[in-house]
Amino acid sequence: LLIGGDWNEWIYKGLAILLIGCPCALVISTPAAIAAGLATGARRGLLMKGGAVLEGFRRITAVAFDKTGTLTAGRPVVTDIMAYGRDERTVLALAAALEQGSSHPLAMAILDRAKADGAPVPPALAAKAISGKGVEGSVGGVAVFLGSGPAVGERADMTQVQRLAVDSLNGQGKTVSVLVADGVVAGLIAMRDEPRPDAAAGIAALKAEGIRTIMLTGDNRRTAEAIAASLGIEARAELLPQDKQRIIGELQREGLKIAKVGDGINDAPAIAAADIGIAMGGGTDVALETADAAILHGRVMDVARMVRLSRAVMANIGQNISVALGLKAVFLVTTILGITGLWPAILADTGATVLVTANAMRLLRWRG
Repeated sequence: LLIGGDWNEWIYKGLAILLIGCPCALVISTPAAIAAGLATGARRGLLMKGGAVLEGFRRITAVAFDKTGTLTAGRPVVTDIMAYGRDERTVLALAAALEQGSSHPLAMAILDRAKADGAPVPPALAAKAISGKGVEGSVGGVAVFLGSGPAVGERADMTQVQRLAVDSLNGQGKTVSVLVADGVVAGLIAMRDEPRPDAAAGIAALKAEGIRTIMLTGDNRRTAEAIAASLGIEARAELLPQDKQRIIGELQREGLKIAKVGDGINDAPAIAAADIGIAMGGGTDVALETADAAILHGRVMDVARMVRLSRAVMANIGQNISVALGLKAVFLVTTILGITGLWPAILADTGATVLVTANAMRLLRWRG
């Protein structure tokens, strides 16, 4: 106008430029893709607490798994009962008495075996769980403890024969709980929990994505190594909950972005410490509340699917931003040069918004 231009012409161009500068498509490029990604994940049993968690999965470089109920089916069965100074039925009854009311998979296996064998289960007094070690209480006036071999060492001395029996059972991939009654080892109960059908494939899928996999378990070393060898995963065994949390911190200090997958109370500290905590669908309320994401169908493969979904969403966001900025840039230049006018600018603005939305909606058809 200062150089004598036509008022109507420049008002027209100004409106076109103003319309081109409207960032509608750019503004919705990210939330549309995030919303579609979260909806797609939810339909497939992959629940994530918000867009930040969904975005965070693409940065994961290592995944730490619990063993029981996560990599394994969580339905162990009692395979062996060995009694010392008592009969097997009494050993089973004392162990079942301590485990009454527990939802731990190993406890359920003992209770199921006692029910199947018709073993009478007496009440236990002052029964309490000792995190990462076992459970103790009083049964019929007898002080009883049921737990792992290392924890038993604090309460009773095991004979060489008993140690060899434990080692032999562990070497078969079985978890052994040792029963102590009045300060004396009374028996051994061995249980085996088979890996989930898709566990090996799930681990392989994560490795294919360039992600390191680690198994953190409170189980003994030989049992852990037997399971790990069958799945192709690194194993760290005989860990207390605080040990798992410490290892997560060590891995983070190495520069790794860690996701921790678990289903029990013992996993909660490590899940909270990880960059992303993941709870298996059948896990405890504590694990589910602490976690950032949950796998409802309990499939190990779904961890890799979460990573792939995150990467697909972020790629979609990049496409949306490119489309939005690209169209705006082209029509901004053509409008300034007088090649296009107001109506093409309107179509470009609306078209960019439609294209971005349609591209984000493609995520709803994602199959992983």
